Amino acid sequence: MPYMMAGEVATVLWRPVPDVGDPLLSVQPLIFIGVLPAVAASGLFLPVRAFEATAARALLGVAVEAPPSSVRRTWSERRRTAAWFTLHLGIGGLVSGMTLAVVPFAVWLAVLPLAGDHLGLVDHGIRGGRATMWGPLAGVAVLVCLLFLAIGAGALLARLAPAFLGPSAADRLALARREAHRLAVRNRLARELHDSVGHALSVVAVQAAAAGRVLDRDPATARAALEAIETSARSALDELDHVIGVLREGGGRASPEPSLDDLPALLDSAGPGDRPVIRRLGELSGIPPVISREAYRVVQEAVTNAIRYGTGSIEVDAGVRDHVLEVCVRNEVHADPGRGLPGPRRPGGSSGGATGDGSGGAGHGLDGIRERVTLLGGRVKAEGDGGMWRVEVRVPLPGADTARLPGARSADAGKGMSEDSGEGRAGI
Repeated sequence: MPYMMAGEVATVLWRPVPDVGDPLLSVQPLIFIGVLPAVAASGLFLPVRAFEATAARALLGVAVEAPPSSVRRTWSERRRTAAWFTLHLGIGGLVSGMTLAVVPFAVWLAVLPLAGDHLGLVDHGIRGGRATMWGPLAGVAVLVCLLFLAIGAGALLARLAPAFLGPSAADRLALARREAHRLAVRNRLARELHDSVGHALSVVAVQAAAAGRVLDRDPATARAALEAIETSARSALDELDHVIGVLREGGGRASPEPSLDDLPALLDSAGPGDRPVIRRLGELSGIPPVISREAYRVVQEAVTNAIRYGTGSIEVDAGVRDHVLEVCVRNEVHADPGRGLPGPRRPGGSSGGATGDGSGGAGHGLDGIRERVTLLGGRVKAEGDGGMWRVEVRVPLPGADTARLPGARSADAGKGMSEDSGEGRAGI
């Protein structure tokens, strides 16, 4: 309607005095055609896509996916929006004009046998009576045709709306990237919680049990265990604060993420009590930050599971040799005489001894270690041998010869590990 009004105003300004005998109806189609370029320009430059999508969903009853709000408008999207806007207003204007013209015409046909054409709308010679009894039937036929025209126009627009207003291939790619980024953040947060908070809770449980056993006869050891509990609890709170900050999309870690430089403190917190941690640490200060952070999490997860499922002391070796970071975590495990040494399960077989029954429930520790190390281009080996469970990790540093790493294929990085790992029985 605004475009037609603007066209009427422009017509009056262009031709203030109409030609004698020039009916108004003959000008309207020309004005209608003339304003279509203005409609297309509006759809090309004005942000009408969201409005048109909402109107299509409400009026046509079609499912039109909303475009991603973070994606900038492209010329392809502008052209599709302009085409739809022009088609929408063009067909809508045509149906509206037909309705305004046909409905009064149908009423005129309905009363034609009674009154004739006394007003001279068509011809003063048309008289009422038997000769014009066809008028009401013709009026009904005209209204039925108008109804089918409106239904057909609505069906056509409903079929075209998703193609013109829905996401394009570029929009869907942007949505897929955004969803992949969201899932990556969630997976990273899940690993952080599993590694850091899980480690802290395991240390708290073990140290609390140890403190309770030696509280009366060895207060100094009990005090050391309580200090380790406090340290682990504070660390878990810091990690939770970081995760909540990330989930709120605006917060985040204020302090630097832990790395191999923080490994002594990690082992100190796990050491007091009846499960000593024997460490042999080389020079770890020159390792790239990304590798250092991920290696810290690997050691943390291995030590956590050694505390939860193993027995006796825990041995941790870490150092660099020939531009390769080597980490090894060992701990004693209980072997079932009838089944052998428990170890992570393979599909259809066992690794490092007989297959565990998984009664403790499969966890995500081995999967998390494998994912971290594989992303760094390293190799993992987890197996049991002679009453000991061992996790060995080798990660190449810049300048290393990756061909010298054990395992020629990336699939070997997960040797001895599977999603059905049965960690509840293993010593890792």
